[in-house]
Amino acid sequence: NSVPEDSPPGTVIALLKVKDDDSGVSGEVRLSLPDTFPFRLQKSFEDYYSVVTSRELDREAVAEYNVTVRATDGGSPSLWSSAVLPLRVLDVNDN
Repeated sequence: NSVPEDSPPGTVIALLKVKDDDSGVSGEVRLSLPDTFPFRLQKSFEDYYSVVTSRELDREAVAEYNVTVRATDGGSPSLWSSAVLPLRVLDVNDN
């Protein structure tokens, strides 16, 4: 995936569907992203989440991201899985 560096905050980068076949608390899934990236998770509906930009991007500072999304269930012991979303920031002529 790629996104122009002048994309406004709130631009959707990816749409994710999460599912855990367990019932009750064990079937509840929580998603997380590293706090250091300019992205956040936003629940879209039911089991769908969007990864969106939380601030403007600067290609000159960071040209590529490997955004790791981690999913953790509510079971005991808690199980988790992760996925990496590669993202390239496209240059926009600043001059």
